[in-house]
Amino acid sequence: MTSASDTSPHLGLGSGIAALHAKWGWIVALGVVYLIAGFVALGSMVMATVASVLVVGAMMIVAGAAEIIGAFQMKSWGRFLIWMLLGVLYVIAGFLTFDNPLFAAVLLTLFLGASLIASGAVRLFLAFSMKRESPWVWVALSGAITLLLGLLIVARWPVNSVYILGLFLGIDLVMAGAGWISLGLSLKRRS
Repeated sequence: MTSASDTSPHLGLGSGIAALHAKWGWIVALGVVYLIAGFVALGSMVMATVASVLVVGAMMIVAGAAEIIGAFQMKSWGRFLIWMLLGVLYVIAGFLTFDNPLFAAVLLTLFLGASLIASGAVRLFLAFSMKRESPWVWVALSGAITLLLGLLIVARWPVNSVYILGLFLGIDLVMAGAGWISLGLSLKRRS
């Protein structure tokens, strides 16, 4: 007796990977575009910082508009007012980001550093509360590196605000590009 998943070739992971075999060249090309964009961002970290802040500002405006639209779906005045207020605040913050992207970069960099410190501290706490049989060392190492990175960002704040977001964006684009290229090349080897 066969199940529905056994008879449908479109539902399995293997068929999805098989469909990607023909697209390996496009996947490699996407990786190359990511790599080029990453190296451009690393070459001009201040401009990459401004660009990333402007993207955050645009996302805040879109999210605020969605919250304002969502406010009209609320049944009570209390919820309506809270959603409307949050939406308006998001839209205002988004436009302020466009008005002064470097100040927004300063605030986002401080938030990033504080978030990394908090995340690293929590991971260290979790690592030392784990059983010794589990891979607690890797969790502790990850927490220590994250905590150190956050402390380095906060220690150099606000001076590093003009380049740190661009640096992170560039590194992320380079790593994503390398991942796409390796995926595409491994798909080519499988075919």
